[in-house]
Amino acid sequence: MSQQLSLNLRLKDGSAFSNFLPGQNREALNRLRTAVIAAAAEKPEERMLFFWGAPGVGKTHLLQAACRLAQELGVAPVYIPLSEAGSFSVSMLEDIEATPLVCLDDVDRIAGNAVWEKALFHLSEQLRGVSATLIAAGSHAPNHIHLHMPELSTRLGWGPVYQLLPLDDAAKHEAVQLRARNRGFDIPADVTAYILKRYPRDTHSLFDLLDRIDSAALAHQRRVTIPFIRAIEQLTRANEA
Repeated sequence: MSQQLSLNLRLKDGSAFSNFLPGQNREALNRLRTAVIAAAAEKPEERMLFFWGAPGVGKTHLLQAACRLAQELGVAPVYIPLSEAGSFSVSMLEDIEATPLVCLDDVDRIAGNAVWEKALFHLSEQLRGVSATLIAAGSHAPNHIHLHMPELSTRLGWGPVYQLLPLDDAAKHEAVQLRARNRGFDIPADVTAYILKRYPRDTHSLFDLLDRIDSAALAHQRRVTIPFIRAIEQLTRANEA
């Protein structure tokens, strides 16, 4: 179990429901939060949830937020990033059927891997017989992941399946300002507009940029302004040269 716990501790600091702007994904967000609360109370309303969508729409954020909420409710969840499946063994799935909440991220990354597909199918079968909730995410819906085991596709789609939709421009503007406030600094509207115009617009890239801005602002004791952002750009280019 020590390997599982080490994965749980790698939750990103910003991965919380309070940091997630739902946009068109409010139903999915509410369903997930309700499922986690029920799982923590050992009265699961959902045994299986699946979220899918393009990179940057918030799949990992939501799974890690679910784990964080479970921890706050006194439950030790298991979070497994299958994008890193090559660095650990399927043996880590053993003896976790007693865990109230299991989150499997990037399920599509093990498609075609017979060992992992079989192990995930076995896990899903075990969790069906106990009071546990399995939450999974991937880039496509379960029946389009190209898994070699059709039985696993069926299991992953056994419960509600939600496509997470990207935020529109207005919502991205709000999301950037929300994330900044939650990190303890203000970002003016003109700076947000500048960032959205000049940088990749997926939320993953935007939030990574905010982390760098926050660190630089703290290090230099500067307010976040457009000239300050330009200075960070110049420093980044100089370091890459």
